[in-house]
Amino acid sequence: MFNDLSTPLSYLATRRSGKPRDLVAPGPDAAQLETILQIAGRTPDHGKLAPWRFVVVPAGARDRFAAMLLDAYRLERPQAARLEIEAVTQFAHQAPTLVVALFSPRTESHIPLWEQELSVGAACMNLLHAAHAMGFAGGWLTGWATYSDMVRDSLGAAPERVAGFMFLGTTTKQFEERPRPDLSTIITEWSV
Repeated sequence: MFNDLSTPLSYLATRRSGKPRDLVAPGPDAAQLETILQIAGRTPDHGKLAPWRFVVVPAGARDRFAAMLLDAYRLERPQAARLEIEAVTQFAHQAPTLVVALFSPRTESHIPLWEQELSVGAACMNLLHAAHAMGFAGGWLTGWATYSDMVRDSLGAAPERVAGFMFLGTTTKQFEERPRPDLSTIITEWSV
């Protein structure tokens, strides 16, 4: 139905998350990444609060980022086994481009925090849509590091929270379609 990638609906209908471990170079260059982040900022945002921000972890900082993740992991799990340690290190080195999305709540605002949380999710989705439209693949990961105060503090400060790790790059294989919900199970019609 949506095979013509020149239309916006085709982009939306074909966007798939890539597994960050499978994404390779090239990733977006600096100008492309700036465009992706500008598009991410064009998101629904009640009150024009921008309750999100993005931290780019450059390629040259990935080893330091991995060391920080490892320190945080060992602090929380001092008995961590070798395979866990390797997985934490590999996490930081996936895909050529890494952007960390932070939820930056505006607690002084009358806008409910729930609406602000929805906005950061929309900003992350716009980031993935922009990457896809530019010919890249992206994967949005969470996991233990998303909930680590030490990881969060290396990127920002409370009350901020990590919304996710956005990995961008090029895919080397065709994505398999995953099962999607049957519309009859997620759509109802309101009636009195």
